[in-house]
Amino acid sequence: MQDEKITGQQIRAARGVLGWSIDEFAKISAVGAATLKRYELVDSVPKSRKDNLEKIKQAFERHGIEFIGTPDDAPGIRIHKI
Repeated sequence: MQDEKITGQQIRAARGVLGWSIDEFAKISAVGAATLKRYELVDSVPKSRKDNLEKIKQAFERHGIEFIGTPDDAPGIRIHKI
């Protein structure tokens, strides 16, 4: 993806693949656990303030996750070995 627009579905999938708990990912991404839980409840792009989606995206990318598709057309993830 070319910008920070990632979906709650992609966030859930990426976190699941990496085997991270919400609390672990909150520490890794510097985004609050309650915010992450709220984002994961929606399948579309979560309403977000600040730069939370960008922080989430960057944290996953540092651990080998690539976001593919667009929020409206086949959003998904690709896993890279790091």
